[in-house]
Amino acid sequence: MTAGLAVRARVARGGFTLDVDLVAAPGEVVAVLGPNGSGKSTLLRALAGLTPISGGQVLLDGAVLDDAGTGTFVEAADRPVGLVFQNYRLFPHLSVRDNVAFSPRARGMSRSDARTTADRWLARLGLTELSGRRPGDLSGGQAQRVALGRALAGDPALLLLDEPLSALDARTRLDVQSELKRHLSSFDGPCLVVTHDPVEALVLADRLVVLEHGRIVQEGSPADVARRPATEYVAKLVGLNLYTGTADGDQVTLDAGGTFVVPDHGQHGAVLVALRPSAVIVSPHRPDVSSARNTWPATIEGLTLLTDRVRLDLHGEPSVLVDVTPAAVADLGLRPGGQVWLSAKATELEVYGPSAPRTAVVPDPVP
Repeated sequence: MTAGLAVRARVARGGFTLDVDLVAAPGEVVAVLGPNGSGKSTLLRALAGLTPISGGQVLLDGAVLDDAGTGTFVEAADRPVGLVFQNYRLFPHLSVRDNVAFSPRARGMSRSDARTTADRWLARLGLTELSGRRPGDLSGGQAQRVALGRALAGDPALLLLDEPLSALDARTRLDVQSELKRHLSSFDGPCLVVTHDPVEALVLADRLVVLEHGRIVQEGSPADVARRPATEYVAKLVGLNLYTGTADGDQVTLDAGGTFVVPDHGQHGAVLVALRPSAVIVSPHRPDVSSARNTWPATIEGLTLLTDRVRLDLHGEPSVLVDVTPAAVADLGLRPGGQVWLSAKATELEVYGPSAPRTAVVPDPVP
């Protein structure tokens, strides 16, 4: 028996098709990211048993949850899966204690044993004092912990979290993030966290999986994905400039115009080039002497204040996003429509080969 989650499946819903090949090991937290309409919710619904798959299989610890070929389908109520919804969906007429006890009761546990189990989880989550309250009397952070406790009290083999922190305000979200990570790290089964927040994914997950148009376009450790984004969406998510081009030694000709001098690693053919916004130097005049091997003119199209820095949107060959300090904006007289010169060292450019989207090759179900 293979432990963990193994998904090699296709889900067709209307004109959209999700086609994924995904595994998650016991104890591994996998963050699933992607733009709206990429298939994140469809994937979660398929794993939870809320949407049958159209082709392939879903296996959990070697047991078949869904097999389109044989017609095997385990109903949501019978799956050993804990699901935390985006808005928690606590039962408003039940106390906190009975909300948490609901999962073990649904698994067939007696009322007395279910409440004992609930009390144990309430103590573990620091909610004992709130056991008699109704959901309407809870803060957002408290409701999130109750929803997590309800999911875990059923002793699931797989935990699914749908945007677990999105309903919280910014301050509460930061407080709950580290607490949630601690609880997830003690969960023995695989856990999938659907999120649109890159910081949340980086904090909570051991591995990132990025969906676009129903396909896995990138997966890997948070550090690897952040350093080498595979698509423009991923690059924007982690705050990098990303370019496609053709390498020939230490020269990369960019598809959208312009060239870069890069470290010569003997690369030839199609490549991706990533550049950090903070690695680009902005000057009002063309530098006379510079150690940077890449220098080009650009026009400022916009300025955006980002807490302690200003993000410049610059049009040129190539166009680029650049981060500077508010003091630099004042000192250099930067403004929309202004002309500047940009420079970047070759060593600041990360060059690597493109990756193909990962899809599952699954047979159509037998009619």
